[in-house]
Amino acid sequence: MPAPPTAPRLRAAVVGTGAIAIGGHLPALAAHADEVELVAAVDVDAERLDAFRAEAGEGVAGYAELDEMLERERPDLVLIGTPPAFHREQVVTALRAGAWVLCEKPLCLSLAEYDAIAAAEGTDGGPYAAVVFQHRHGSGAVHARELLTSGALGRPLVAHCQTTWYRDTAYYSVPWRGRWATEGGGPTMGHGIHQTDLLLHLLGDWTEVRAMAGRLVHDVESEDVSTALVRFEGGALATVVNSVLSPQETSRIRIDCTDATVELTHLYGHTNDDWVYTPAPHVADTADAAERVRAWRTPAADLPSSHTAQLAGLLAALREGVRPPGSGHDARRTLEFTAALYKAAFTGLPVRAGEIGPGDPYYDAMHGDHPDWAPHTSVEESR
Repeated sequence: MPAPPTAPRLRAAVVGTGAIAIGGHLPALAAHADEVELVAAVDVDAERLDAFRAEAGEGVAGYAELDEMLERERPDLVLIGTPPAFHREQVVTALRAGAWVLCEKPLCLSLAEYDAIAAAEGTDGGPYAAVVFQHRHGSGAVHARELLTSGALGRPLVAHCQTTWYRDTAYYSVPWRGRWATEGGGPTMGHGIHQTDLLLHLLGDWTEVRAMAGRLVHDVESEDVSTALVRFEGGALATVVNSVLSPQETSRIRIDCTDATVELTHLYGHTNDDWVYTPAPHVADTADAAERVRAWRTPAADLPSSHTAQLAGLLAALREGVRPPGSGHDARRTLEFTAALYKAAFTGLPVRAGEIGPGDPYYDAMHGDHPDWAPHTSVEESR
């Protein structure tokens, strides 16, 4: 009996060939080489493009213009790793050419831009645009979400989400960093958004945010630290801390439920071993406590959080013509939370889910054109 026909490999292109393309997208594409083929790369920097193509191997065409690449190569999937200010235009251009998109965070700089991207998506079967939120795709995160949503850990009560990293002055010497118009914000938008997304993925919809933000060290337009208090639809309360001022770097989520505490501590990616489950005393004292804890701690496999893990889900969705993980409501919810945190910090008022829409200044820009946080003319003039 003849073997069933093999589906043709999907055609992929990378836009922006810097470090994230080499360190994130290339390994992911290589891991799924039986399903997808990298056929093209786009970058305005010819030297950087050549270096990427040398790393990628033979058969990858190089282009300086996205439109030309889309017309000639007709890719099924476009992976975008350019600076954030280019994302909206590039994502919309790729979608209108019929390509699905996987774009680095932030997908765009505002809720208004997000809604413009959503309007360019297909209405039935794609193409769709997903944002790189790889931490929700590791097996440890998948397992934790199943436990939380099934009630196996009891009712979530208290949570803590922490992205305390360190970035020096040299980091902000890159012209587009630290500016509202080109990065969209500071660590709230550009760093902590990964952990924020994972927190929302685990706990679901939020209802209210109160926040503070500060520019304590770096001479930039945006904040370099923010803190928030969050209420979730299910009743849980959480704290969120984002910083680029913290010499002892860590990324952490802790959720205290009625029957157990689940903790994740890592930096830029997690494995199953980074997740710790601690039973509540009334559970630890029961006869089946050891069996319950083993079930909490034992996912079926150990798949680290990574671009590779997320790409697997996107490719499956593309084949089936369904909305991929990290898009639609989930991606917008995370961006809306970020906008709400900024609005709460800069106005001193609580912000509720669904409050920020057309006509609200925080719909069009994360800083809402707030006078205390108005952009400087230039970094040099601000010194």
